[in-house]
Amino acid sequence: MSTTNIDGYEIEFTAEPLAGTNEWGAYVAIFAPSDNPMHLANIYPRQRVAADVSFSSEADAEEAAQQAGLDALKQLRAQGDQQP
Repeated sequence: MSTTNIDGYEIEFTAEPLAGTNEWGAYVAIFAPSDNPMHLANIYPRQRVAADVSFSSEADAEEAAQQAGLDALKQLRAQGDQQP
């Protein structure tokens, strides 16, 4: 599992082998700062990037997971900016 930190948000992205195949799945989760400095709030629970997409290599899956995490964070932040 790898992580990227952007403005206090932590994006966890990983590639995992898919059972019964030689393919890889891409997974991502996003955490945000919370009131407790020892804890991050899980604002985007760990999920597979796309259930119908698999990758032939671990590196390709991890790269896709990282990009999906960055895109998801961008959407989450845009939604937050629209809140009153």
